[in-house]
Amino acid sequence: MSTEKDRVAEFTAFRQRMNERILAEDNQVVRRFFALDTQTYKAGALDVKTKEMLGLVASMVLRCDDCISYHIAQCKEVGVTRDEFFEVFSVGLVVGGSIVIPHLRRAVDFLDRLEGGAEAANCSEHA
Repeated sequence: MSTEKDRVAEFTAFRQRMNERILAEDNQVVRRFFALDTQTYKAGALDVKTKEMLGLVASMVLRCDDCISYHIAQCKEVGVTRDEFFEVFSVGLVVGGSIVIPHLRRAVDFLDRLEGGAEAANCSEHA
């Protein structure tokens, strides 16, 4: 049985492995799109933290669990606090409506797993 941290590591490793596999193909459209995505989240008029929170809201509204998990991990890395996460989640929920609720559940579960505390284990058991 894998631990919660193993599941997070598996997600991250799969994403990295598949990105490398995809970028190994000779397709300039795909390569340019990936490069555009990378450039978009670099600091500019908006800082990286703000851009990642915007990406998280957009991912919630579009209901993409992989994107939600990715942006949660990136947000954690740039210092988004739990209170900030829940404000971001509330924006995504208000903009996206009730159809976002299942994705909100998985988002909070992923955040709990990233944080790896006792609260995470209790929350994921009752979801």
